[in-house]
Amino acid sequence: MSISRRHLLQSGVAAASLPLIETTAGLPLIGAARAQTPNEAAEWKHGLSLFGDIKYPAGFKRFDYVNPDAPKGGSVRQIAIGTFDNFNITVAGVKGAIAPINWLYETLTTGSLDEVSTEYGLLAEAVSHPADFSFVIYRLRANATWHDGKSVTPEDVIFSLNAFKTYHPMYSAYYRHVVKAEKVGERDVKFTFDAPGNRELPQIVGQLTVLPKHWWEGSNASGAKRDISATTLEPPLGSGPYKIKEFVPGRSLVLERVKDYWGRDTNVNVGRYNFDELRYEYFRDSTVALEAFKGDQVDWRTENSAKNWATAYDFPAVSDKRVILEEFPNRSSGIMQAFAFNIRRDKFKDARVRRAMNFAFDFEEMNKQIFFGQYKRITSYFDGTELASSGLPEGRELEILQGVKDAVPPEVFTTAYTNPVGGNPENVRSNLREGLRLLKEAGYEVRERKLVNAKTGAPFEVELLTQDPSFERVMLFYKPSLERLGITVNVRTIDPIQYENRQRNWDFDIVTASWPESLSPGNEQREFWGSRAADMAGSRNLIGIKDAAIDKLIERVIFAKDRDDLVAATRALDRVLLWHNFVVPQWNYPKVRTARWDRFGRPAQMPKYGLSAFPSIWWFDKDKANKIGRRS
Repeated sequence: MSISRRHLLQSGVAAASLPLIETTAGLPLIGAARAQTPNEAAEWKHGLSLFGDIKYPAGFKRFDYVNPDAPKGGSVRQIAIGTFDNFNITVAGVKGAIAPINWLYETLTTGSLDEVSTEYGLLAEAVSHPADFSFVIYRLRANATWHDGKSVTPEDVIFSLNAFKTYHPMYSAYYRHVVKAEKVGERDVKFTFDAPGNRELPQIVGQLTVLPKHWWEGSNASGAKRDISATTLEPPLGSGPYKIKEFVPGRSLVLERVKDYWGRDTNVNVGRYNFDELRYEYFRDSTVALEAFKGDQVDWRTENSAKNWATAYDFPAVSDKRVILEEFPNRSSGIMQAFAFNIRRDKFKDARVRRAMNFAFDFEEMNKQIFFGQYKRITSYFDGTELASSGLPEGRELEILQGVKDAVPPEVFTTAYTNPVGGNPENVRSNLREGLRLLKEAGYEVRERKLVNAKTGAPFEVELLTQDPSFERVMLFYKPSLERLGITVNVRTIDPIQYENRQRNWDFDIVTASWPESLSPGNEQREFWGSRAADMAGSRNLIGIKDAAIDKLIERVIFAKDRDDLVAATRALDRVLLWHNFVVPQWNYPKVRTARWDRFGRPAQMPKYGLSAFPSIWWFDKDKANKIGRRS
């Protein structure tokens, strides 16, 4: 279940036309005297967990990892890269560039940062579902209100599901198994699923971001009707801990804490949302943003560059401890980051071509020369977790793979997946020879030092596309190796808006892509690798995978019956994805590198799975700020 609270609203997909979810009002409250069907929900719960026990009991006061006495006040200045021209999260990633306004809204449930795949009530106070997971009912809190004082209603929930399913194809895929949503009580919403047995669906529905129906169906200050299918820079109405205070399109955004926020004393929110203001400063690229951080124009920076981490933080504020460098371990997720091929294009359809380009990638030398030896090579789509495959399949994993044996690469059963290893001239020469052999098998040959199609004579040309100027050095390092295979290579950097549009429309050869994975993968795998998503413009299936065996394995993951079954099914899926050679895996680092001006406090006990959890559970420390100088 990789999509989570404050989840992927900034990364959307193209619009889809789907029927609206049905609304049925006037039905009796759950618990009222009425006949129940055999699979009727019988028990109300305060939280849900995919597998295993829930840590926090009903009526718990707060999460263990927060400071309930954290002071409220101050502001924090954060970095945003690129630009923004949209406040409508319904079309995020489909139209315009969305601003970081996830703080304005709430979901039915929220995750705990010290448990795996456990959700507790936020807008909802209780949840109920039958043993076969065929439907779920959420009961809204009576005190949940929008910033204008109106109550959050079941109609808002149903409206939100309709909106996301209609205008946000990523969520239309994510929620496509919800076939009906209906009001079944004053504060109760029932979601019916298309089939029983999918234990993720009740939690997935709980992750729904709820929008105000009355606001979106109303008119703006000029009297014009609002359009939820269009971009807007009108500050939207929310129900969350912050609202928009001021903004300059594409340059800055200031959110202010809602002093009378309805959920400030709710147990899942105690100790959170302590800053009076969240300020976002926009920069064209990360290099400028780094200089702004050094100049104390922003307070916090997450560093993604190994080179910068090794060389760019040698300045006086670091030496005298006014700036704190700290790494936080990543225990909550794995990742595949890679050069991703667009296999919709004929030149990348043959897996031997894709594998050959992996043989041209000398990661070991790149790691030494430009990454200061900080990284390790990724060898799994679930790298860094127990879900990663290794060795040869056995036990339950092997049983699962036997079900698709004739439809997957034979290496799945005979050879443990590994990446080619470079790092010295002998290995590099051997790898390039193997790459050329694979290309010849695939129908290519070298003529006058250029790789061409043996039948047509057409040259083999590729474009390595990026939106980040700092990543050019990686692509330029890779380029000469590809050229030694005879491939004509063009490295191109474009602006973020153009880059996003080209990805939405599958207008690329090779891009760097990443797929974060939770410890409990599920329905989002359809969005990543499923055949249906391959033709949905803007989906996360950037590669364009359409494979019946992979679809079958994805369903096996989704309908896993217990944790052991989930691990085995995920490893089987991982192994098949790897041996299709859809990507050239890049690298991973098991920690998050951060730098901050020392003006903030945090709980003594940090959450196990929360990374830095900044700024959610941190606070402004006036004493620290006074020592190093700080606006109030």
